[in-house]
Amino acid sequence: MAVLATLTAVTFTACGSNASTSNSIAANIETASDIEDTESTSEEATIIEADNSTDKVTENIVSDDTVSEDTVSEDTVSESTEASTDSEDAVSESTEASTDSTTDEISAATASFSKPGLPGADLEGRQAPNFTEGEVPAFEEGTAPDFANGQAPDFNSNTANQPSTTVSSNNTAATEKTTAATTDVFSNRDLKQTADLSEATYITVSSGNDITITEEGVYVLSGTATDVTVYVETADEDDAKVQLVLDGVSITNTDSPAIYVKNADKVFVTTTEGSSNTLKVTGTYTADGDTNLDAVIFSKDDLVLNGLGTLTVVSSNGNGITCKDDLKVTGGTYNITASGHGLEANDSISIAAGNFMVKSGKDGIHCENDDDLTLGSIYIEDGTFDITASGDGIQCITTLTIDGGTIKISAVEGLEGTYVIINDGMVSISASDDGINATSKSTAYTVCIEINGGNINISMGQGDTDAIDSNGNLYIGGGTINITAQSPFDYDGTGVLNGGTIYVNGSQVTTLTNQMMGGGMMGGFGDQGGFGGQGGFGGRGGFGDRGGF
Repeated sequence: MAVLATLTAVTFTACGSNASTSNSIAANIETASDIEDTESTSEEATIIEADNSTDKVTENIVSDDTVSEDTVSEDTVSESTEASTDSEDAVSESTEASTDSTTDEISAATASFSKPGLPGADLEGRQAPNFTEGEVPAFEEGTAPDFANGQAPDFNSNTANQPSTTVSSNNTAATEKTTAATTDVFSNRDLKQTADLSEATYITVSSGNDITITEEGVYVLSGTATDVTVYVETADEDDAKVQLVLDGVSITNTDSPAIYVKNADKVFVTTTEGSSNTLKVTGTYTADGDTNLDAVIFSKDDLVLNGLGTLTVVSSNGNGITCKDDLKVTGGTYNITASGHGLEANDSISIAAGNFMVKSGKDGIHCENDDDLTLGSIYIEDGTFDITASGDGIQCITTLTIDGGTIKISAVEGLEGTYVIINDGMVSISASDDGINATSKSTAYTVCIEINGGNINISMGQGDTDAIDSNGNLYIGGGTINITAQSPFDYDGTGVLNGGTIYVNGSQVTTLTNQMMGGGMMGGFGDQGGFGGQGGFGGRGGFGDRGGF
């Protein structure tokens, strides 16, 4: 403990030990809201100055005789316009009649489909039903299966087809892209990829000597060490922001996180340009009292990852990065290998940019809050992702929204949430269960898969697999979807195809064919269930006595 005290004293001497210096540091680390208030005041001053100069501008724009002479007679234009308007009225009446007829046809086709509310909408009275999830098969050594050339077997005569719903592309109920604005999700400081080092404290890690940071500020970490934990534990949780700058640091621990945020308003972990940083935990984590530590970077409060360098995270017996609050990533390159989840958070995960190589024994990216089922969302604005997972590629319990990026997933299931929305991006999925799955994980949101844009490729394995599987509704309004699978679509609610281009096993399709594998309404795909006449998988067909589930 004497070493700890000495390190702490050294840390803050470099920043200045008196109160005035501490205040200076706090003043330099402005929050995004402080910056925005300053910019607003500046804009008001500019507007006032502009108003004072209006008279000068008006004097310069004096009535110009030349312009006046060149102006066409307004009377002539008016006569021509009136004639044109009379003609347009006739066209308008004809168009309205045609539109009314088309609208009636569209309304009839979609009468049974009520598009679920988007995240943040009033969902009262629109609770999602509970569904029992199928068991996920286990894979040896935690590896997702590999499919040769991404090929799935061809359709066979036992495939069940159910009626689909097709709506013409001029349906007025088409969804508009619901992109979350960057400024609404990320602060200016979140998006800044470099730290202000003018008053930074520089720390070289030393084996066996933990580092405790108790004051707001910027701290630059470098060096190579073992059995070192960087603790962040500030006295003022509401306001204290700490930035840890990784500048070629390497820490290998046996049973404790390399970085442990116990108390702060927000912590930034920033990699310097061109730097290579490595954080590892090789053994089993030791709990901190009632806190179950389970990650190389473990934070109880808001965590932001950004920067221009590379961070390698290895967790032999747990998660790579865990945040018990909101996790944001706005830049940097991350190579994460974990026996648990790669990236995990309780309340939300928001990604604006970054390069991610994730290999995980559970989910690649996971967000779940057991105490509040309205939380647990994932939002991806951009970034490059290469995820290999023994569980799901990306999973959350509420809304999973993809507005862009390049995402490649090899996993048991590719994308999973209660409400899955894809507005844009390049998404490639190789899966052994479901490619994209919407299931009732939270009663706060309607179960639905909604695809409005993007380029999506899904390759499924053999057996009871579905490329796009919704335990509620399915809505496709745009994008290009290329599916290689026995069962391209499976939805328990209503399916609506309102736009986009879809290919199934190389052929373009214009309807959503609901196909259920391994049983159905009255017992599988045979006369009495199963995949054949009286047999199938047991008894008299299906997976049960008389088929179905």
